[in-house]
Amino acid sequence: MKVLPFKIPKPEKEALLYQEDHEEIFYDQLHQHEEIQISYVVEGSGSLIVGDTISAYEKGDILLIGDNVPHVYRSDQNVSGKSLMLSLFFTKVSFGKEFFQISDLTQIQELFQEAQYGVKVISNKEKFYSIFRQLKSENKVQRLASLLLILDLLQNSEKEPLSSFIYEKKFSDNDGKRMRAVVEYAMENFSDAISLDVVAEKASMSKNAFCRYFKKRTNKTFFQFLIEIRIENACKLLYRQRELPISSISALSGFQNIANFNRKFKEHKGITPSTYRNDLNSTLHTTKMES
Repeated sequence: MKVLPFKIPKPEKEALLYQEDHEEIFYDQLHQHEEIQISYVVEGSGSLIVGDTISAYEKGDILLIGDNVPHVYRSDQNVSGKSLMLSLFFTKVSFGKEFFQISDLTQIQELFQEAQYGVKVISNKEKFYSIFRQLKSENKVQRLASLLLILDLLQNSEKEPLSSFIYEKKFSDNDGKRMRAVVEYAMENFSDAISLDVVAEKASMSKNAFCRYFKKRTNKTFFQFLIEIRIENACKLLYRQRELPISSISALSGFQNIANFNRKFKEHKGITPSTYRNDLNSTLHTTKMES
């Protein structure tokens, strides 16, 4: 099933939708849909934008994204192999307006509130994997039972939010196309110098109007957003290409000089790039020794 920007089509009267995304890359355009989405990344890695924040996703992640939350999965194109994601889609009223209001399920409302900022699961992952792997062979009644098990497990698992700010209003189609064009351009060209003139042109707006527009919808300036994309890319390079000089990583991530790169990296991650790499190497060495 193709997920269209800002809309997710599904068969009429289908209350709970199970979807398998077998792709070279996941759907990489900014979109939102009325369904709540729970996903298991079986294979693949990349960047995930939820609301105002960009973070990495990788094989084994369990992700919860709320209804009408703008998000985009962008697979790492320099990593070989297929991407596979298993997902469940449903709305708060899929099973009747009162379903999630009954006394036995009222605690799930708190989970739905958390979902508005996006959630990544930290604990109990093997239990999630076991349930997700059975979904393909289950009938509709069994899948509904599995959904309730997953929701209960989500409530009782350690989680971390994926975003700190979500624009309260649902994006219109025009808003969606405009924001999608800007986000797509930033993610494809972050390693180059990007001017406000060009970005505003992508949004078909004047520079001043675009700055106000973007800040209102993301709670940050476009260039703050761009720096976060660059820092996230640098983190991946520090992890995957450990022999690559930090000065090269700085340039590949779009920074004009290494001093600015070091400063911005520490602002966002709390440590310098070299410390970040050393900590990764120490963790990997310890893991190998334990295995």
